[in-house]
Amino acid sequence: MSLTRDFFIALSKNQVLNSGAKKWGLKLGAGKVVAGTDIDSMMKSVKELNAEGIGATIDNLGEFVFNREEALEAKMQILETIEAIQKHGVAAHMSVKLTQVGLDVDHKFCLENMKEIVAAAADYAIFVNIDMEDYNHLQPTLDIVHELLKDYDNVGTVIQSYLYRSEKDLEALQNVRLRLVKGAYKEISEVSYQSKQDIDHNYLKLIKIRLQQDVFTSIATHDHVVIHEVKKFAKDNNIPRSRFEFQMLYGFRSEMQKELAQEGYAFTTYVPFGQDWYGYYMRRLAERPQNINLALKSLISK
Repeated sequence: MSLTRDFFIALSKNQVLNSGAKKWGLKLGAGKVVAGTDIDSMMKSVKELNAEGIGATIDNLGEFVFNREEALEAKMQILETIEAIQKHGVAAHMSVKLTQVGLDVDHKFCLENMKEIVAAAADYAIFVNIDMEDYNHLQPTLDIVHELLKDYDNVGTVIQSYLYRSEKDLEALQNVRLRLVKGAYKEISEVSYQSKQDIDHNYLKLIKIRLQQDVFTSIATHDHVVIHEVKKFAKDNNIPRSRFEFQMLYGFRSEMQKELAQEGYAFTTYVPFGQDWYGYYMRRLAERPQNINLALKSLISK
């Protein structure tokens, strides 16, 4: 399992394959978990989710951005997506990775791009979630989040439970809307828990800390054991359902997503789209090696 995970994580970081994938269209089974390569196809998927009582957080995929031109292009695509959310009147908000808009180019440049994005979203009362990436980008990301929070209240970020420092980061952001996840990158033992048991334990610990605070929290997991524990904890502690939501990825456990929404829990699906799908898809294969079947079936059918 570990070798398989490491293999796909390594593939996700391969810039040559990532560049090539932009020319392929959705291949290798990626169409099952990526909602198209353009805004129109993505919006169709979001409207279908909304019809089931499910909201969306939209990720205009993009990675390996190391020059200003690509970062500015990504910013314009995100702004177009915000306009599309408003135009179509869908229940949706944005998720943005800072490396996509210039974090690896220049800190100030990235901050200015994000200010433009968050301000445009604020005009339409649209929330912007700043996704968390690997450990090397963690502190720079948090620095920009704190800068944005000085002027905007429609912005939040992600806490990854596999990092030792996450409880302190949670405390520093206790009045901010957050998404809690286990974590999708491979990190060294000096900074992160390595066993599933330790990661799961810390994840539930962080969730329970947050649920007792009067601030909205997104609990992003496909783990039915965690979901059951959260539901029980909320009920036992009289925590209103308006204080939290469950999130899952587009294309995963779709029936459970509908069931939770039907049970009256707030639910949001993470909806990725765009031509830059390769790195995202490889990380999904790393997380859930059974999804390799999707890729194999796609290859065999070609």
